[in-house]
Amino acid sequence: MKPLHFINEPIEAVHNPPPRFEKKPGPPAAFIWRGERFNVVEVLSEWHDYRRRGRMARNMQPAHAQAAEARGSWGVGQDYFQVRTDGGRVFELYYDRAPADSDHRKGGWFLYREMEEQG
Repeated sequence: MKPLHFINEPIEAVHNPPPRFEKKPGPPAAFIWRGERFNVVEVLSEWHDYRRRGRMARNMQPAHAQAAEARGSWGVGQDYFQVRTDGGRVFELYYDRAPADSDHRKGGWFLYREMEEQG
């Protein structure tokens, strides 16, 4: 698949049942983007990026940083999901584990891009 549209806009993720862990919610059952609901019918792939960057990369001992990159640490990294919706569209979305500010400490969901299937 290749990217069709770059979006990178916030979305509302719908989980049913609610996730067990706030910072590792897993793929949503649906998401709401620009007022429209998209039901997820298939998770095509999943990957995680827990690398620390900039100042955050320099504030840990190397052994601890290596472990944190493998499993993640609070407020660092993104969980990515490529999903197919009930309308047949394929999207990549991600959960950003970093808190936006003190009022939004749980991180947030974003619609990264729409994909075009090769065929």
